[in-house]
Amino acid sequence: MTPRERVLAAIAHGTPDRVPVDLGSTPSSGISATAYERLRRHVGRHDGATLVYDVVQQLAQPEPWALDAFGVDVVDLGRTFNTDPADWYDVTLVSGEPARYPAWFRPEQDTDGSWIARHRDGTPIARQPEGAAFFDQTCFPWEDGWPDTFDGLDEAMSKVLWSALVHSPWDNARRDGFWEQLRRNALELRRTDDRAIMVVVGCNLFEWGTFLRRIDNFLMDLLLEPEKVEGLLDALMERHLSMLEKVCESVGDIADVVRFGDDLGTDQGPFMRPDIYRALFKPRHRVLCDYVRAHSSMHTFLHSCGSIDLVIPDLIEAGFEILNPVQTNARGMDPSRLKREFGNDVTFWGGGVDTRTVLNSGGPDEVRRQVLERLEVFAPGGGFVFNTVHNILPDVPPANTVALYEAVREFNG
Repeated sequence: MTPRERVLAAIAHGTPDRVPVDLGSTPSSGISATAYERLRRHVGRHDGATLVYDVVQQLAQPEPWALDAFGVDVVDLGRTFNTDPADWYDVTLVSGEPARYPAWFRPEQDTDGSWIARHRDGTPIARQPEGAAFFDQTCFPWEDGWPDTFDGLDEAMSKVLWSALVHSPWDNARRDGFWEQLRRNALELRRTDDRAIMVVVGCNLFEWGTFLRRIDNFLMDLLLEPEKVEGLLDALMERHLSMLEKVCESVGDIADVVRFGDDLGTDQGPFMRPDIYRALFKPRHRVLCDYVRAHSSMHTFLHSCGSIDLVIPDLIEAGFEILNPVQTNARGMDPSRLKREFGNDVTFWGGGVDTRTVLNSGGPDEVRRQVLERLEVFAPGGGFVFNTVHNILPDVPPANTVALYEAVREFNG
């Protein structure tokens, strides 16, 4: 099988010739720039550079050699943008490693050693504390109360770091001819690479409430201000469907998977009672999935961290075909149970090794053992794309990263 055929077979719950692999096709299935630069040195790569394509999470864009070396079967359409050397500039990461930032990202160092990113009007919107490996949100536009109307929603959204400091291709979205360029790039990527193509769209609902109101406020709003919440969700849906229309028109016949995001879980369970999810969010998730199904050939992928087993049946009914990152260290997310109860109805994209305890703190042998155990659980019958539980973080030793992909290769024979 080609890599694309392999991914599509897994999503269809067929039996691919080997378990497909992801590294870096989404900002929740990638590798930190620090870990990537150390990995480059570990394997003797002295050419190229570590490109920090997601500046909020400080994630690297895997280079072609990494995709080949680790048997990666899917790529992000965003990598076809920012291909000119002038699109990047040299920086030193807080860990001391060299890397390159997008030319548009120019944070300022504060007197306390932290780094500050600002909105175009000067408002500080994100801060990377001294010694930290990612940027925190500092501007919550509506934290002091709901606005009278949603007329200012676009401006408020523009002050949230996830929108203002967006990764490729969306950092190019305001340029003239962007949608035509997106299609040309997708066609060229399909012509030159036989990997599956991922397009990341976000279209978050619950999370936008937390970004705008702050999470503590918005969780109370779900119970105390449901009319305001519904008004916000309806306004968001107008914007999401407008964007999805353009995505489907541009690349819906070329890209293979469309990635949505909405973190619904904590370590101990969902952020909300399942009945609240069913009332407020599930119907709107269904509309998004139905739109993609009616207007493209793309498969629907939801990124949601945490313990979400109580709402997995609802996510499946809403139309999500793929779940990521499969946080197996959260309550109710035991791999065997997930595969047994939901493995025929959804594809698990992740869960391949625990990034919180094993990949960062165990040795290569422990990494190998867990990877092989997880493959034995998730791989039978398809419905699985190998990926770690969320991103490979800065503290992961490069030998462990190599060990995890060697274990996948060993399993695949």
